[in-house]
Amino acid sequence: MLNCHQATQLMSESQERPLTTGEKLSLKVHTLMCGACHNFQQQLPVLRRLCRAYTERKEPDDPKQPGA
Repeated sequence: MLNCHQATQLMSESQERPLTTGEKLSLKVHTLMCGACHNFQQQLPVLRRLCRAYTERKEPDDPKQPGA
């Protein structure tokens, strides 16, 4: 069975590559029993979206941005 570190690592990897059937099953079993990892799995898409939006934002001194 996965520990929390392994489970969160797999969750992160799943954002970059498809998990194998065994990895998916192990992760599902772990998240059914671990509320903290289940919550992290639910929050991961939001974290990814926020990080992407942050890195794509325009800098305040960018002349293309209105009000600069």
